[in-house]
Amino acid sequence: MSENSSIEWTNATWNPVRGCTKISAGCAHCYAETFAERWRGIPGHPYEQGFDLRLVPEKLLDPITWQRPRRIFVNSMSDLFHEGVDDLYVGATLDVMRLADWHTYQVLTKRAERMRRLLDASHRDLAERRHVWLGVSVENRKQGLPRIDELRRTPAAVRFLSVEPLLEDLGQIDLRGIDWVIVGGESGPGARPMERSWVVSIRRQCRRAKIPFFFKQWGGVRKSVNGRELDGRTYDEFPRIAEGSQPSRAERQERLLQAEAFLRKVA
Repeated sequence: MSENSSIEWTNATWNPVRGCTKISAGCAHCYAETFAERWRGIPGHPYEQGFDLRLVPEKLLDPITWQRPRRIFVNSMSDLFHEGVDDLYVGATLDVMRLADWHTYQVLTKRAERMRRLLDASHRDLAERRHVWLGVSVENRKQGLPRIDELRRTPAAVRFLSVEPLLEDLGQIDLRGIDWVIVGGESGPGARPMERSWVVSIRRQCRRAKIPFFFKQWGGVRKSVNGRELDGRTYDEFPRIAEGSQPSRAERQERLLQAEAFLRKVA
């Protein structure tokens, strides 16, 4: 877990899974893969195995050790619903989110169908937990838009879209049941361009639907130069969800003991 994150829409990251595999156009220039592969083969480094998929059970309990409430991006360096992560381990990760409920969890996936199946079958109670936000990546019409339909069918209290990297005009988007939309361009070497009109169209649709709109970045090879202003201002809107209260040391210790008991199943 990283106590501080440079990702504009979160406070921290938590990676009980590391590594992933490409499944769609948005994966082509994956920032996480680029970062992880820099460290491949370096003994003792968290990414000694590069971007190979692997479980990191020693990280599962991390959120319970953090007392101050924060927004946590779950698996910024992977995808919790990757087919290589077994159902039991996904369940254990969700159980930690239930126990450490003073945080807000932002769970983002490109594997929307598996997320919907697992939550519909075994974790429907998450629909009552407003501190667990479920989201899907939407980079284009062909692969991204169908994920929104899967998300809408997923039991969730808060649903969001990460429209990044935005690779084309998405046209009219069905935003029913969506609570938050993030938009951003691709960054780094080989970054594909994003047109202003594509972003403005999404902003307009969010305004019409009264959905918070967050503009993350224009992207590009030098994203810091291009910045994140749209029409002269920044958009840092979030769903209006009350944050959890800070737990006492005794409460955290009690929940840590609970978590240790059921996590022995996946050790």
